[in-house]
Amino acid sequence: MIKKRKRIEIEGIVQGVGFRPFIHKLAKSHNIKGFVLNKPEGVIIEVEGEQTIIEHLIKDIREKAPPFARIRKINSKTLPLKGYRDFVIKQSSVKGEKRTLISPDIAICDDCKRELLDTKDRRYQYPFINCTNCGPRFTIIEELPYDRKNTTMKKFLMCEECQSEYVDTYDRRFHAQPNACEKCGPEVKLVNRKGSMVDGDPIKETTRLLKKGKIIAIKGLGGFHLACDATNKEAIILLRERKKRPYKPFALMAKDVDEIKRYVLLSEREEELLKSPGAPIILLQRKKGCSLPGEIAPNNNYIGFMLPYTPLHILLFKSSEGMDVLVMTSGNRRGESIIFKNDEALHSLGDIADYFLLHNRDINILADDSVVRVSLDDNQPLMIRRSRGFVPEPIRSPVHFEKNILGCGAHLRNTFSLGRGDEIFISHHIGDLESPRSIKTYESSIEHFINLFDIHPEIIAVDKHPGYFSTNFGKKRAEGNDNPLIGIQHHHAHIASCLVDNGIDREVIGIAWDGTGYGEDGAIWGGEFLIADLKDYKRKAHLKYFSLPGGEKAIKEPWRMAATYLYEIIGKDFLGLDIEFIHRLDKNKWKMLRKMIDRGINTPKTSSIGRLFDAVSSLIGVRDEITYFGQAAIELEMIMNENKEGLYNFDIKKEEEIYIIDPASVIRSIVDDLLKSVDIPQISSRFHKGLVEMIVKLSIIIREETGLNEVAISGGVFQNQFLLNESLRRLQGEGFKVFKHQSIPPNDGGISVGQVAIAAKKS
Repeated sequence: MIKKRKRIEIEGIVQGVGFRPFIHKLAKSHNIKGFVLNKPEGVIIEVEGEQTIIEHLIKDIREKAPPFARIRKINSKTLPLKGYRDFVIKQSSVKGEKRTLISPDIAICDDCKRELLDTKDRRYQYPFINCTNCGPRFTIIEELPYDRKNTTMKKFLMCEECQSEYVDTYDRRFHAQPNACEKCGPEVKLVNRKGSMVDGDPIKETTRLLKKGKIIAIKGLGGFHLACDATNKEAIILLRERKKRPYKPFALMAKDVDEIKRYVLLSEREEELLKSPGAPIILLQRKKGCSLPGEIAPNNNYIGFMLPYTPLHILLFKSSEGMDVLVMTSGNRRGESIIFKNDEALHSLGDIADYFLLHNRDINILADDSVVRVSLDDNQPLMIRRSRGFVPEPIRSPVHFEKNILGCGAHLRNTFSLGRGDEIFISHHIGDLESPRSIKTYESSIEHFINLFDIHPEIIAVDKHPGYFSTNFGKKRAEGNDNPLIGIQHHHAHIASCLVDNGIDREVIGIAWDGTGYGEDGAIWGGEFLIADLKDYKRKAHLKYFSLPGGEKAIKEPWRMAATYLYEIIGKDFLGLDIEFIHRLDKNKWKMLRKMIDRGINTPKTSSIGRLFDAVSSLIGVRDEITYFGQAAIELEMIMNENKEGLYNFDIKKEEEIYIIDPASVIRSIVDDLLKSVDIPQISSRFHKGLVEMIVKLSIIIREETGLNEVAISGGVFQNQFLLNESLRRLQGEGFKVFKHQSIPPNDGGISVGQVAIAAKKS
């Protein structure tokens, strides 16, 4: 038979996932000669053998790749024969365009878990055990190709035993870049607030202190957690006081699935996600009679649970008999990005944590825990926060990028995105760009992504809000590099992100509901019905404008919106209503607020559904002031009794070319129900069901006018389980095809994806 020599180039997540030893074994099994090596653009294979055998090899590469590999592209070409005598793994090359993808950080695998707890294994109870199939990836890499010298592990010289594993093609730790043991690798230590060492075994001492009610800052895979015993009410209250986080739910980590099932309802799909390599936090419905302290998630029917995803976490639970659930909340100051450096943790968290469990494996880039909710309606996951375990795996784009594009993202829940070819690299969760530390994280993370993936932006896309830091950052970068700058309307970006998430590029009815988004007319939008695709949009309907007295202040104090709605709907006589809201309203504060509204001082107009939720929440006595974003709306959802009948009807009127949704009749009906002493859960139910009915009515009206039969739903409001699921059910019942988010957050964490896609089409 005639021999051929082929050069095979593979792009995707093919480094750090056991790809080269996989190729080596395949080549040996097919009796093919040649070599395999890593390059910045991916994996390069050269083989010599019979044509049919080479074809079988390529087929096996596609079909039998390692579990964490993601093959994007395989190209091959024929070359002159060289006469290879064996098949070898060559040293990586640093030359070439950086097109390979990087694996996200992977939760500890079953093999490493078994070795960790095996008294006969040389890595017994070693907190940094890992292999080719698990461990840190994204958080430790500094540059490509993915070799140890290009990671934060380069400072640890492998011992003889680790080195022999590292170079053994058939070993599970062949070229596992974080490979180490207690002789040669990272180590943990426990220190007090002053940085002084605590005597004894660091892990055992940590669990002893946790049992005593202490708060420990624990360095993990992508940053620090603040931990305490989740069954200790006093410790939880203390953590809330120190962190200045009185109500926002804390995430929990339990030793195993059986422990989680003691407190929450858990479906097969939710359990599958908990155990997945990404190991995200899953929002799970609390069981009736749940014995965990209510202070973990005040006024909330859901608890965020995750499983131990590092060996260190497993050892913490193994060394603590009877302490099977820990609070594991992000180690940060309120409103800032998660802290990931030892010295910074001691400095910034010293007044929150009593002790610090540190390690000396440096984290190069932070990655907060990802958060997922599984829809009760269709059992599909909804990404709330996309970060550790999922980033930096790119999202396939339905639009091709002729030029590299940077989407700078929103102001809150910020992410940024880079578009190249047919892929969008969405960043890890940065957070709110409201502190110097978060801004510094944002800027350094963008530079890291650009250099790591060699995606140098040629077009910059920003939100149209002139006051966003991300907008001004993009403007300066565009000016400094002579790049075109494209402003993207916030809600158009929401709908575009949903279209990208579903892999489509065509015109749809877009429903974008959130709290804040800068409108083309200078008002604050947030209750929008659009006709949109990935290039353009047309505003088709919106919630009627109401005043937003005090601007940002009104977001933090929902009572302002309740009073404003009553004033602008009922008039000044609303103060005579015999309802509890009026009795607790500070009349002096209202007097000042009324002057602001009447004179138009610091009182922009808003069409935000988020602010309508705030108004209703305050009006019926759920929440007058908030301590975290969306709190009033979340608590309004939590109290609803969906089994109650009835709904509130919105008035829909057409003014010129746009339908205006007037909530006046809804507010009046709520007041009437309050006067009749209708119970609060029923009022909440009627409000939610009224919103769904309005969605269906308007979608039908728009379909009749445009012929469009597809609806895309996006925006932070649609994190509301009832609103999302019931809207889907009703719209599908009316014959609509409905697209919702799955892999990209519906909140502002997905804005940067929409920006990149729209900019590509506009350019």
